[in-house]
Amino acid sequence: MKKYLSEFIGTYGLVFAGTGAIIVNDITGGVVTHVGVAITFGLIVMAMIYAFGEISGAHINPAVTIGFWFSGRFAGNLVLPYIISQLAGAFFASATLKFLFPEHASLGITLPAGVELQSFILEMILTFFLMLVIINVSTGSKEIGVMAGIAVGVTVLLEAMFAGPVTGASMNPARSVAPAVISGNLTHLWIYIAAPVLGALLAIFACRGVKGKEGCGIIIFK
Repeated sequence: MKKYLSEFIGTYGLVFAGTGAIIVNDITGGVVTHVGVAITFGLIVMAMIYAFGEISGAHINPAVTIGFWFSGRFAGNLVLPYIISQLAGAFFASATLKFLFPEHASLGITLPAGVELQSFILEMILTFFLMLVIINVSTGSKEIGVMAGIAVGVTVLLEAMFAGPVTGASMNPARSVAPAVISGNLTHLWIYIAAPVLGALLAIFACRGVKGKEGCGIIIFK
């Protein structure tokens, strides 16, 4: 239960701070700025890794949990409880923001700026590189240590910085599902569920190709 609670709180923090920054930026006429939003996402991910990495691994992302399972580093019976905990944290965060900012309609949802295929491919590639960094700096299925927090946080910041205006730079199904459902706007949501998961799985193939079984684990097909 400590692991599940850690994933709940960690994902709550990510969605509350990250999408909260988007909301505040909108209602204040751009005071936070796009750069500020990207920095907020990067810093909150870094903080949650330092806070919960030793307990649950600080996945705070269903795609990352699935990626760790696919690599053979994470027990299959924990995948669903982790994802439920992450989604619950994300939904509570979006509900909190809805209560605090009832006048804001979108709650920081992720939407493509262009065609769906463009955003799908971008989200897949973004998550591919995020998972590639995570799998290489983690210990087992846990993101722990000084370098893990910095490396993962900076990767999120970097990708949100340049891709955010085009796709929203979600890389995280929980981050996208919760504000979409709470706001009642499910448009294009499938992109932000399927693309991150596919990107995370491809990262495991790439990591094993570069580092072998010893470096990235045994790929699971069941």
